[in-house]
Amino acid sequence: MKLKKILGITGVALLSVGMLAACSSKSSTSGTTYSNIYGSDPETLDYITSIMGGTKAVLTNGVDGLMEADKYGNLVPSVAEDWSVSKDGLTYTYKIRKGIKWYTSEGEEYANVTAKDFVTGLKHAADAKSGALYLVQDSITGLSDYLSGANKDFSNVGVKAIDDYTLQYTLKKQEPYWNSKTTYGVLFPVNEDFLKNKGKDFGKSTDPTSILYNGPFLLKSLTAKSSIELTKNENYWDKKNVHFDSIKFSYSDGSDLESIERSFSDGALSIARVFPTSSNYASVEKKYKDNIFYTEPGASTSVIGVNIDRQSYKFSAKKTDAEKTSTKKALLNKDFRQSINFAIDRTAYQSQVNGKDGAALALRNLFVPYDFVSAGDKTFGDLVTEKMSSYGDEWSGVNFADGQEGLYNAEKAKTEFAKAKEALQGEGVQFPVHLDLPVDQSSKLSVAQAQSLKQTIEKSLGSENVVIDINQMSSDDMNNVTSNAANAAAEDWDISNGVGWGPDYQDPSTYLDILKTTSSENTKIFNGYDDPNNAAAAQVGLKDYDALLDSAASETTDINARYDRYAQAQAWLEDSSLIIPLTVSNGAAPVISRLTPFTGASIQVGDKGSSYVKYVKSQEKVVTKKEYEQSREKWLKERKASNEKAQKDLEKHVK
Repeated sequence: MKLKKILGITGVALLSVGMLAACSSKSSTSGTTYSNIYGSDPETLDYITSIMGGTKAVLTNGVDGLMEADKYGNLVPSVAEDWSVSKDGLTYTYKIRKGIKWYTSEGEEYANVTAKDFVTGLKHAADAKSGALYLVQDSITGLSDYLSGANKDFSNVGVKAIDDYTLQYTLKKQEPYWNSKTTYGVLFPVNEDFLKNKGKDFGKSTDPTSILYNGPFLLKSLTAKSSIELTKNENYWDKKNVHFDSIKFSYSDGSDLESIERSFSDGALSIARVFPTSSNYASVEKKYKDNIFYTEPGASTSVIGVNIDRQSYKFSAKKTDAEKTSTKKALLNKDFRQSINFAIDRTAYQSQVNGKDGAALALRNLFVPYDFVSAGDKTFGDLVTEKMSSYGDEWSGVNFADGQEGLYNAEKAKTEFAKAKEALQGEGVQFPVHLDLPVDQSSKLSVAQAQSLKQTIEKSLGSENVVIDINQMSSDDMNNVTSNAANAAAEDWDISNGVGWGPDYQDPSTYLDILKTTSSENTKIFNGYDDPNNAAAAQVGLKDYDALLDSAASETTDINARYDRYAQAQAWLEDSSLIIPLTVSNGAAPVISRLTPFTGASIQVGDKGSSYVKYVKSQEKVVTKKEYEQSREKWLKERKASNEKAQKDLEKHVK
């Protein structure tokens, strides 16, 4: 997938706990091994340029940046020993920890890690056109000019090595969440001498020797669609917090879901996703009755994208041009889109994965998670709820909180459809309207969820009015007409549940900005257009959405006012139903585990989240549900106190 944050709904993705299905085992030669199932090979080992999940899951265990998250979600120094920010909020200065070294994949010392390495890293990102530049190109002074060619001298970009161990960034505008961006690979360090020596071979996808490592693990081997192995960096500066001797990722395409539990029972895995809808679940439940628990919901949101300007029909059930035109006109009608939104039984949809008992835990009713940020004593979702009342009676009484069915309402669906049908008949639309829904035929769970969407939408609206045509295709074809499509014209679908987004930093803009008309790479995938002046985008009012976002972005001093303005933008987006929230994309999953609960890094943003093995501990006995809940309650209390302390400590960094 071209965007790390676009989360395909595949069998393998749904196997994972967060991003990874972790496990541990004992080896007579290597000690304790943390094992994992992965579904996508790294397309490169260049952690600076890649935004692909396959690369990030591996390389964030091998390379550290300035900051990382602790077990409570607080940002703490990593390569940076300390940091400060100027009173105007525009200059961030980091003191690099002395004694951190670069190592080869064989563990041989190569050089010291210095401030200059971060300058080299950003220049490499710019010169190589990193896919993650969108995170920083409008943040760091001079960077956008360098990228456009208006300035060809990188020394004019706002990143400086003041001396060997002092690094400084100068921002164009205040970003209270800037530090969270340093947890992404695009701001990680690169040794200049090594980069020059490797040339085009830097980050070669199958060669562990093509990069250097300063993190807790060293990559030892990578065999495509087979296995990836890492070993502990014995010279790591913080090795006291590394509790595994090695990591092994084993490839799975998601075709045999039941093998996960079998491997766990055989002792090969120490945490495993279980599937309440699988054929062997009765025996699993009997065996692990007191051990199955649900993980914490993650921050990534799975949605239905709506293609407002479809141009390709290679994979389509439509037989006539009239059917194509009718669908296009229907999807441009807000009442029609709202009728689809209200017609989806999300509990039934998620029960295909979590079973009936756990389905509701994974439901999400807003694109931005309800409690992602807070303004005083109000969550972001509270602010949105207040504003939705101005968008029409259809939103009256809707509960937008996570973890419950807030949007499904067959009567509202019928009402909105009736309004749409009257208008659309006047435009010559033929009914039923056919909506092509692509699905990866190799993923049993994806097919089951697609069938659930078809069933509940057609039941709510009537198949004489709307028909969902499920187009089953190979994984390659699915990727080529969705996330890997070369341009908007190649996006071959009407609606797609194979898209979603995870946050890049702790601010609502990290979700909402991706749907600005100027965010072409994202609008291509979510709404099927990549031209900011697209006629369909203008027709559905996305320029109004742009204005709401611009207003919110302009408020940088009053954080409560900023969040209130972003809540207005989220309310507009919810009412538009141009993307339709479904579920969380990570977490809220039933698992059995031998990993000690709540020992790993906990953060909603950054590359070092659930894929980061540092801090994680294992235990001999299988975790009980009671043990997990007790650990969770303890963690929640400790997190509250820790977060409050961290917030107060921020004032100490202002110089």
